[in-house]
Amino acid sequence: MNGLAMAGLDSAINRSRDCLFSQFQREEGSGDGFWCGELEADSTLESDYILFLYLFDRTKHHDKIARLAAFVARHQLEDGSWNIYEGGPGEISATVKAYVALKIAGHEEDDAVMVNARRAVQMLGGIDQVNSYTKVYLAMLNLQSWDRVPAIPPEVVLLPRFFYINIYEISYWSRAILIPLSILYAKWTGFSNPNGLTINELLPSLVAEDREVGESLHGENGGPAAGGGNGGSEVAGAEADGARFHRYTESIFSWRKVFTTIDLVLKKLERSRVKPLRSLAVKKAEEWMVTRLEDSDGLGAIFPSMINSVLALRCLGYEADHPLVLEGLEKLEELEVEDDGELHLQPCLSPVWDTALALNALGEAGVCGNLRDMTAAGRWLLSKEVRRPGDWQKRVPNVEASGWPFQFRNEFYPDIDDTAAVVMALNRVDADEVEGLEQAVSRGINWVLSLQCSNGGWAAFDADVERKILNEIPYADHNAMLDPACADITGRVLEMLGSTQGCLDDPRVDEAVRRGVRYLKDTQEDNGSWYGRWGVNYIYGTWQALKGLMTVGINADEDYVRHAVSFLKNHQNEDGGWGESCRSYDDASFAGKGETTASQTAWALMGLIAAGETDSPEAQRGVRYLIDHQDADGDWTEKCWTGTGFPRVFYLKYHMYSLYFPLFALGMYRTAAQAAGDSAVAGERGRQAALEPVPVRRD
Repeated sequence: MNGLAMAGLDSAINRSRDCLFSQFQREEGSGDGFWCGELEADSTLESDYILFLYLFDRTKHHDKIARLAAFVARHQLEDGSWNIYEGGPGEISATVKAYVALKIAGHEEDDAVMVNARRAVQMLGGIDQVNSYTKVYLAMLNLQSWDRVPAIPPEVVLLPRFFYINIYEISYWSRAILIPLSILYAKWTGFSNPNGLTINELLPSLVAEDREVGESLHGENGGPAAGGGNGGSEVAGAEADGARFHRYTESIFSWRKVFTTIDLVLKKLERSRVKPLRSLAVKKAEEWMVTRLEDSDGLGAIFPSMINSVLALRCLGYEADHPLVLEGLEKLEELEVEDDGELHLQPCLSPVWDTALALNALGEAGVCGNLRDMTAAGRWLLSKEVRRPGDWQKRVPNVEASGWPFQFRNEFYPDIDDTAAVVMALNRVDADEVEGLEQAVSRGINWVLSLQCSNGGWAAFDADVERKILNEIPYADHNAMLDPACADITGRVLEMLGSTQGCLDDPRVDEAVRRGVRYLKDTQEDNGSWYGRWGVNYIYGTWQALKGLMTVGINADEDYVRHAVSFLKNHQNEDGGWGESCRSYDDASFAGKGETTASQTAWALMGLIAAGETDSPEAQRGVRYLIDHQDADGDWTEKCWTGTGFPRVFYLKYHMYSLYFPLFALGMYRTAAQAAGDSAVAGERGRQAALEPVPVRRD
């Protein structure tokens, strides 16, 4: 190893460590604390929030809408469109939502931002190309016919668990979004639209067809109404449905065509005045939703289901000052971020995730586990363990409740990825300083083991939510209907099991590891990488898989391990770092390719180091890149987005990724180099800058 590559390593780690500690947030009273960085997403959140505020109380939120609109307008691309990740191309749903939001905010049709946006909508294929959720919001605003919205009848909540299709066969986030939407579909009262808002100019071809959009499907009791087709004519509606029926049933053996046909049938039934199960279904959906508002930062603690649930409560007759409605509004306000007169939204808050990863990074960097802030964060994490039943128990009913959520409160939906990260973080904290730590670690591991999928992998929230035909349902175009096992979470779980002292001696764990390793071998891509479900993308999946495999004792000389190492080495950028664009989700030829980022460089480095490549030129160049590009405050500048919500649909920028992941990688590099007896590292390390030499690890 070239000793010159290590110059400045300790000082870089120290600066990063100090920067991370400076962002620690201590709770009043308890003295415990956490980390929580901003979670940034695309402009659809601000557009949706404007639509929500306009629907909820259009007279009260004028100033807030204006500040949100300023943020939206500023993010318009040169071609007039809006994208869904930094550097990405224009996207039709984001562009249409932005146009409507800006019009609500008072922009005139001949404003340059609006003229350019209309041109972009045409360029992107027109308003017909928007996704299902956008169609719902347009219909709620009376800007488009409900007939263009996929049917979302609340009767789906009545389907029993033994049915092949039921609400527990879709992902938690889809469940939390769709059940409130089903209430809105059934109960929407027909928006009065006193300001005369229209988007007729956006796509003239729709104006003739939906000329009477406000009367097409909404009756006195709201929702898709009896006796209403396009233009208010039942005959015309039936003829249109007949044409669609013929078009969509040309191939009855296509599941997409089958579900589209079912959708048409459901819409015809929706026009009937007789719906014998409707009242029961709406009541059941309401009970389901209200129950899950308890001990939660809003329904599902994610923005889409939060706004849907507040609107659903209002449709159900809850007054604007009802405690549940007020709490829903309060939780939405907690997602707001003020910035130089503008306002933007976070999709949710990430304190458990950020705290767990920060603790792991600090521990890897040599911070002692009994340090005050380390134990304070450990106690805080312990307080966030879920100890009540959740939706996950529908699949594993006889397992003791445990697990950790992503957010401050999301009691019904702890997740496996956070739980694995938390367990590893707690292992780095001095157990003598945190009462109950060892028991919580044991419960968390047991909970994760119980949710292993039948194919050997682990998913995010449930086990075996993988019925692929559900992806063909018309409203499944958000590309996240299911919650299948994935390589990145499986790798993290293996890392958790392998790094917890004594865990691998348990026969149950040994069998779970064997199956998890087999899953990773079976899902490796031809180029040697692994797909990244929750981070961008193949670099993320490959790092997680390699780290997990090596931690449970897989030989680094295995052919499939060397294949993965080659993928990382072959995709190093000329500057010594690594980067990958979200574009790789749309086109796999872009796997591992993109502008260098600090977080993705750290991921690739950790994958290489785990696989025994500490002394490789690629690893040294990666370390050199991080040292040379560190900011004076100890962080790294990162403009690209490296987090994934829904591949191809929704991406994220975690503002702390650029800090704790490079710290983690540099600490891991130093530890590995020391273990190899590198004299250059030992010489600089010998000055004992300010860190304790070894983290405390307890199971």
